[in-house]
Amino acid sequence: MPNYLGIDYGRKRIGLAFADELGVAMPISAIPGVELESSLEELGNVLDNRQADELVIGYPLNMDGTSGTRAREVDAYVVELEKRFGIPIRKVDERLTTHAASEDLKASRKRMPGKESGELDSAAATLILRDFLEERNPFLLPDPEDFTEFES
Repeated sequence: MPNYLGIDYGRKRIGLAFADELGVAMPISAIPGVELESSLEELGNVLDNRQADELVIGYPLNMDGTSGTRAREVDAYVVELEKRFGIPIRKVDERLTTHAASEDLKASRKRMPGKESGELDSAAATLILRDFLEERNPFLLPDPEDFTEFES
């Protein structure tokens, strides 16, 4: 299994998550700032340090499944990633991941992190990457249908 780097692209921060050959998505430090060249340079450092083979980026579709302004921003960013790194890039529907990440963080602690910390962005990237990994490898989650023959 390749190493994956999950990305939650944002205008202020880029949340990141990593999964190695074990297939467990874990949040890592977000990239602050929005300047394209410096964010790509920082992302390149992360790719080198983590030896990531593929990128998994959240694709912000509208609730009705159509693509809007935010999806076009991600499309433009993906073009830059392809030019710069030349590794496979997978887009994953990210509807409601930031909301889900926020709810998960609220449930796990008494106080929410500040928005500037990037923790919420990386938590969203973790959910994006986890969704991708679960969809890609159905053996990570057992299918209840597999157990019907053992019922008494």
